[in-house]
Amino acid sequence: MLCATSSMMAGAVSTTVTVKVTVVAPPPCVINNDRVIDVEFGEVMTTRIDGNNYRVPVNYTLSCVGASSNLMKMKLEGYGAGFNSTLLATSIAGLGIQLQQGDQKLAPNTWLNFTYPNKPELWAVPVKQSGVALSGGEFYSGAVIQVAYQ
Repeated sequence: MLCATSSMMAGAVSTTVTVKVTVVAPPPCVINNDRVIDVEFGEVMTTRIDGNNYRVPVNYTLSCVGASSNLMKMKLEGYGAGFNSTLLATSIAGLGIQLQQGDQKLAPNTWLNFTYPNKPELWAVPVKQSGVALSGGEFYSGAVIQVAYQ
């Protein structure tokens, strides 16, 4: 609510004007039915990680019912790897995850424009730091997908 008051010199009358404004936010989008998106790389040989091998799709759904505009943007929020901030950090030092939209590399925390309902085709591929010998074992990484209207 916005209130404005007016006053004038002696003999004048003052009045208060009340203006009511309703801001209508665009309807929210639902990503993957509000479920975690799991990306499985399967068995990975540390000596074959080269930024191309083990590339897998990031399968997800996107629903924006009643969207006021089809012009959207997406951001994958996450921590950059210590050796390369354009990769997502993982639980193993010297190992990062390159996010891609088609063949385009996506750095964490950057916006990607798209036109709904054509959602971006996302991919993930492991990348290791040059000159590092990785130890075996499970690893994990995480990012949060944000979608907004342009």
